[in-house]
Amino acid sequence: MFHLRTCAAKLRPLTASQTVKTFSQNRPAAARTFQQIRCYSAPVAAEPFLSGTSSNYVEEMYCAWLENPKSVHKSWDIFFRNTNAGAPPGTAYQSPLPLSRGSLAAVAHAQSLVEAQPNVDKLVEDHLAVQSLIRAYQIRGHHVAQLDPLGILDADLDSSVPADIISSTDKLDLAVFKERLRMLTVGGFYGLDESDLDKVFHLPTTTFIGGQESALPLREIIRRLEMAYCQHIGVEFMFINDLEQCQWIRQKFETPGIMQFTNEEKRTLLARLVRSTRFEEFLQRKWSSEKRFGLEGCEVLIPALKTIIDKSSENGVDYVIMGMPHRGRLNVLANVIRKELEQIFCQFDSKLEAADEGSGDVKYHLGMYHRRINRVTDRNITLSLVANPSHLEAADPVVMGKTKAEQFYCGDTEGKKVMSILLHGDAAFAGQGIVYETFHLSDLPSYTTHGTVHVVVNNQIGFTTDPRMARSSPYPTDVARVVNAPIFHVNSDDPEAVMYVCKVAAEWRSTFHKDVVVDLVCYRRNGHNEMDEPMFTQPLMYKQIRKQKPVLQKYAELLVSQGVVNQPEYEEEISKYDKICEEAFARSKDEKILHIKHWLDSPWPGFFTLDGQPRSMSCPSTGLTEDVLTHIGNVASSVPVENFTIHGGLSRILKTRGELVKNRTVDWALAEYMAFGSLLKDGIHIRLSGQDVERGTFSHRHHVLHDQNVDKRTCIPMNHLWPNQAPYTVCNSSLSEYGVLGFELGFAMASPNALVLWEAQFGDFHNTAQCIIDQFICPGQAKWVRQIGIVLLLPHGMEGMVNPDHKDWHQTNFDINQLYDCNWVVVNCSTPGNFFHVLRRQILLPFRKPLIIFTPKSLLRHPEARTSFDEMLPGTHFQRVIPEDGPAAQDPENVKRLLFCTGKVYYDLTRERKARGMVEQVAITRIEQLSPFPFDLLLKEVQKYPNAELAWCQEEHKNQGYYDYVKPRLRTTISRAKPVWYAGRDPAAAPATGNKKTHLTELQRLLDTAFDLDAFKNFS
Repeated sequence: MFHLRTCAAKLRPLTASQTVKTFSQNRPAAARTFQQIRCYSAPVAAEPFLSGTSSNYVEEMYCAWLENPKSVHKSWDIFFRNTNAGAPPGTAYQSPLPLSRGSLAAVAHAQSLVEAQPNVDKLVEDHLAVQSLIRAYQIRGHHVAQLDPLGILDADLDSSVPADIISSTDKLDLAVFKERLRMLTVGGFYGLDESDLDKVFHLPTTTFIGGQESALPLREIIRRLEMAYCQHIGVEFMFINDLEQCQWIRQKFETPGIMQFTNEEKRTLLARLVRSTRFEEFLQRKWSSEKRFGLEGCEVLIPALKTIIDKSSENGVDYVIMGMPHRGRLNVLANVIRKELEQIFCQFDSKLEAADEGSGDVKYHLGMYHRRINRVTDRNITLSLVANPSHLEAADPVVMGKTKAEQFYCGDTEGKKVMSILLHGDAAFAGQGIVYETFHLSDLPSYTTHGTVHVVVNNQIGFTTDPRMARSSPYPTDVARVVNAPIFHVNSDDPEAVMYVCKVAAEWRSTFHKDVVVDLVCYRRNGHNEMDEPMFTQPLMYKQIRKQKPVLQKYAELLVSQGVVNQPEYEEEISKYDKICEEAFARSKDEKILHIKHWLDSPWPGFFTLDGQPRSMSCPSTGLTEDVLTHIGNVASSVPVENFTIHGGLSRILKTRGELVKNRTVDWALAEYMAFGSLLKDGIHIRLSGQDVERGTFSHRHHVLHDQNVDKRTCIPMNHLWPNQAPYTVCNSSLSEYGVLGFELGFAMASPNALVLWEAQFGDFHNTAQCIIDQFICPGQAKWVRQIGIVLLLPHGMEGMVNPDHKDWHQTNFDINQLYDCNWVVVNCSTPGNFFHVLRRQILLPFRKPLIIFTPKSLLRHPEARTSFDEMLPGTHFQRVIPEDGPAAQDPENVKRLLFCTGKVYYDLTRERKARGMVEQVAITRIEQLSPFPFDLLLKEVQKYPNAELAWCQEEHKNQGYYDYVKPRLRTTISRAKPVWYAGRDPAAAPATGNKKTHLTELQRLLDTAFDLDAFKNFS
């Protein structure tokens, strides 16, 4: 039940006609006297929030009327007077005079219609029919808008006109209109006919087509609706369940004459089109056989982006982070980011040498960072275009994460200073799931960037695939509806319409801080690239494209005809930009070396130097003083907020932590706590993200405490460690790997002085984020010359549920130089202390590398997986290799077998060795850092046991674990002097058996092989 009085501030009172109509439709059997009338549901003109029944509303109005007839709407005043006089309910209503803002002619005409109309019910029904018609245009007008610049396709893949729209997209052709009207009359949609065209109807408050007029003839109503919703702009917004937002959009598109541009704005638009078009033509003339994925067919994209940036800058934004696929990237770099043209042109030189480390990537994948003056607003603006591989939409979450980081570091909690713009292709926007994952991050508290402007370059084709074969939804943009983002479809051959929707999109983002989509319906003049032949698969489309006049020529002719510019001025604008290109081309010939660092999208000024000198290639001790360890441990085992009730089970966990601290010992969770807490003390922001990371998938972490008596009351003890500490952000993510890992990667790109970690719920779940790992994390420095310090925590372990690299390992600081030379660091720690050290080392290193940590499950609570404070004090470091330290190490000459392993299997091996009484015959060495490989330390281990067989032992199946990686590197270490045997599970297609008994049987076979000293004698 919903009482109408509760929404009085949102909706004007229902008129008598609306109430009578609503009542008669929903309660036909009830009497029509005012004492019995109830308002059921909502009339056609009401908004979706009106639902249920309003009881006693009319009775209350009647009582109010008795006291003061002016306290109710005029129509109710008339209704109550007539009813009191004895008029039957069907005839009690009379139309009041229109509101004062209406024209006198409309008032007189409307009044004469009422007086001449004996059937008041028919008049009410007609008014409601008109309201239904208006609503139909608002909901479905975009389906008949003229969006395709080629005039051969329908942007929504459906050529039919919606049945409830009286539409003729051919300038309201009267014959077409009459036929549509006849069909609707016969179909019973509205009950209107041709004689109603000149009748005047009151307009509901849910439309702005009247401007200053409150009533219009039906013919004019339809004409204005056609102009608002069925021309070159198609607006999708009526699925939004917020009245204020819907009204805002209606006002922007329905108000008569609202889409007006000054001559100066038109000249600016023309100049931007000149730059966009002539840039592509210049590249085509100079490098006709080179792929560049040009923008031909959507040249309007450049002025569109600049309009969004201009309007956003005007609204206070000073940093815009962009992501886009390869099509049009060079043009965006040149004319939006304003990268030096010679830097772009020299990239076409096949003899160009790389001056910087790293291979780089093709020119249309690279990014850029630039701070400049916005000439329209005279404000500083920073623009960053994030590098992106061929995996079209892969950069979407990266851009979002980088935007979130920049907002975080500048204290922009509402997204007023930093914003993101994402460009998409139509086929990729509809076809790639990462788009959906990214949208679902858009309004989550720890991931929102307070609105992104999405611009879809809708070529109406994906490579060679027709849209009808590429998507099931009417539009490629339908995925955006899941977050109630308005979608503005626009014909890209109407530059002024494009500019207008871009202004509205920027204003929407500034006003509501929510996502918005601009769908530029365009075409692709060439094939997939400049060398491709599109006529093979789209002959009819490309026959039309060959005849299509370029948008620059169309718009120039329009402005010349309007007298905004003359032909000589237009030609001078072209000549001026052509000269700029030619001069840059001449300078580009002097660029013989590619400075890839000029293409960085996330520079870190000041990080790589210290006091003006390059930072030392060394790493200090990662240990801490005992008082710091104790303080962090005490906070970790307490609740630093008063009157906060925690779960009884958590009380026991915290008590156990406290006992560990008293005993100067840490387990896995406490080691992580101490690493994080100490970095926070040093001003390092820490962000931990992933599914269920607040508690920890295995219920070991508990970094966010929940009050058991007060809903949504939480406490993060880590943020109560030090008076002026850095903030700790720990956030459960959506059930996404691809999107969230990309987001955290983008966050890590923004600053080197932060520890950003993503934890997979289970280690193998990372494979759904493999694109981010393969395209950004693994090759980041080599491909993009981008150092990133992101940490991946991958819970790993069998729980029952090459050409080897080679370095001179005798050089000084081999371990640090080796880290610098690698693409990422991979570790599998077997002790909490080593986990603690590697997290701290990640920040204390003079550079940044991605860190992959195979974190355990069973070791989280394993009684032997403990580390003493002594191994974490000043002077201690991360151990790349943990050598044997038992009896076998005391008498190395008599050791028969040296087992190498990594991670938790070490504890299975030590238990079995002790059970067999072989502690003196078998030595076990743990490789904690797998990449880069610790050649130097392992050589010492092998040399220490001259008479021992070498075997690698792993719990994973032979084809799935580390054996194929480790064996050739061990052989390189010992110069192939000995074989390296394998002790472990056989190859398998699946990672686990799923059967506990089978799992234990396989484990025992593994152990039997590892400790059978005769196991390898039968092998040559």
